[in-house]
Amino acid sequence: MSSILRTSNLLLISTASLMVLTLWMVFFWVPTEANQGNIQRILYIHVPVAWASMLAIIFVAVASIAYLRTKNEVWDRLAVATAETGVVFGALMLITGMIWARPVWGVWWTGEAKLTTALILFFVYVAYLMFRAYFPPGAQRQRLAAIIGVIGAIDTPIIYYAANLWSQAHPPSIVGPSSDAESAFSGEFGVTLTVATLAFTFLFLYIARERFSTRETEDALVEIRRSLGDAEPAL
Repeated sequence: MSSILRTSNLLLISTASLMVLTLWMVFFWVPTEANQGNIQRILYIHVPVAWASMLAIIFVAVASIAYLRTKNEVWDRLAVATAETGVVFGALMLITGMIWARPVWGVWWTGEAKLTTALILFFVYVAYLMFRAYFPPGAQRQRLAAIIGVIGAIDTPIIYYAANLWSQAHPPSIVGPSSDAESAFSGEFGVTLTVATLAFTFLFLYIARERFSTRETEDALVEIRRSLGDAEPAL
């Protein structure tokens, strides 16, 4: 128990330190972008939360596959914890994107492919969590939820490559295998984006870790109530 607490505290300290560093870099260190001005600074939040929302669905899918293979409750619990965390980052991705779009594009929303597929990812999270909330508890719910999680992960590579496949308002990918040297960030912009992405990744891991721990406690309470004949269905 003490080692788990130390790990959690270390993750929290690392996350807090990286977030403070990110805020300093975004608002005091990185230069103001020449074309968009100060509104461009939201990129250092929008891109990392978008990355975390896509990372979360990969966690959900991997944990779901592991559950289908092993029937181990730990994997099911991990899938739910990361889905609950992912839906928060998915909502932040959409909100920060709209805040950025309004002054730059003149609209809050367009129907371009990258925005639409990002919205689909958010709906996948909502559908997954609603299914778990309202379907009767049991092994069948866990199996069907796992299938939803695996299918939902298919949307991640589509989101990533959407701007490259359907060139619209979003620029092509600036990082990763589909980026090119001309569009990739460099210098202070690239360093700041890298640190911000690392910070939000740590934040995602910390929140998911805490939610996983909370679900362990919730499941233990359900088992106690079941043994006493007063069980309540878990989410």
